[in-house]
Amino acid sequence: MSSSTAVAGAVPHAQHRHHSLHRQRAWALWGSYIALGCFVVMFLVPPFYTLMTSLKSSAEISAQQGNPWIVHHPTLENFWYLITYPNFQTYYLNSVMITICTVAISMVISVLAAFSLARMGFWGSSALSTGVFLTYLIPASLLFLPLFQIVGFLGLINSVWCLALLYPTLAVPFCTWIMIGYFSSIPKELDEAALIDGAGYLQMLWKIFIPVAMPGIIAATIFAFTVSWGQFLYPLAYLYTSNQMVLTVGIISDLIRGDVFQWGKIMAACLLASLPPILIYAFLMDYYVAGLTAGATKG
Repeated sequence: MSSSTAVAGAVPHAQHRHHSLHRQRAWALWGSYIALGCFVVMFLVPPFYTLMTSLKSSAEISAQQGNPWIVHHPTLENFWYLITYPNFQTYYLNSVMITICTVAISMVISVLAAFSLARMGFWGSSALSTGVFLTYLIPASLLFLPLFQIVGFLGLINSVWCLALLYPTLAVPFCTWIMIGYFSSIPKELDEAALIDGAGYLQMLWKIFIPVAMPGIIAATIFAFTVSWGQFLYPLAYLYTSNQMVLTVGIISDLIRGDVFQWGKIMAACLLASLPPILIYAFLMDYYVAGLTAGATKG
């Protein structure tokens, strides 16, 4: 009789506990949805406003009548103006060339440096790995003054190619840190098997580590691309003629004249400039997350 009473008393207790856990999970789920909704609104409102403004004519923007979030007379005039504008084409071409050069230089240096630091195991490699990452923490605003003297000494002031020399200083430390983490996650038995078979370090890197660490390489490549494509301070400091400017500086120098802001064209230019990063992140986001996760947990 007592055992049946105990069992009967335990069943309501278990049900109450189950309902309590279900209620906690429901509250946590709703809280996550609310927080996610707030972040979505916070981050999507500016791009939406940019798109709406880019579809307005200058007369409609100047009129400031009606709801600013709604386009009453949509037009593609701003986009067509930029596409056919020679200066904007030059800015875009300069940005593409410098980005390709920066990514290539940064990845060659980062892969070689990360492989030597993570797998060759020479004296001081651990301290040097930490030092490489710490250099990434130095603000760019502190570096561009001494770099200005170096660039001036080389005679590259107001040359778009000086950016191919400067941008890797921003991208290489972080890319190397990502690759160190990814190379460290690869089993060391692969090294030993390759060395027994007579392979050299460069052969190991090319035939074993690069194929296995491809997600990390893609993540580092995306980061180097982002740094090069969106950098503003260095082009502003080193370039001052239209034929040498890149997108980030060319947009504000050409579309802002004194106190006259061509808002429609500025917003359209921002959308056109943001299109390559959006496409790259949309198709390669899984590799980027995988590379950053490996770099954060190893090394």
